[in-house]
Amino acid sequence: MSQKNKATFRLLLVPKDYTWEELIKVLGIFGYVEIKHGKTGGSRRKFADEKRNVISLHKPHPGNIVKEYAIKQVIEHLKEKRHILYE
Repeated sequence: MSQKNKATFRLLLVPKDYTWEELIKVLGIFGYVEIKHGKTGGSRRKFADEKRNVISLHKPHPGNIVKEYAIKQVIEHLKEKRHILYE
C-alpha cells in the first residue's frame, strides 16, 4: 500500500487520535497548501489546491488532536472535489 493510500485510509477511519500534523500531511498529498494571512491568522486555517478549492479548518488548541467533525469535513470536501473516489 502506498504512503498516499495509507494516509487516506487512516483519515477515512476517523480516528480519535488524529493529529494536526497528520491532517496537514494528508492535505499536502492532495496538493493543498496553507493560505497565509499576515502575522496572526488566529486558530482558523485555510488550505487551497491548484484549482483554488478552499477548505477552512479550526486548528486545535491547546492540544493537537483534530476534532471528529473536522475530520469528517475534510473527508467530505475531498470526496466532493473528487480527490477521494471511494467510500
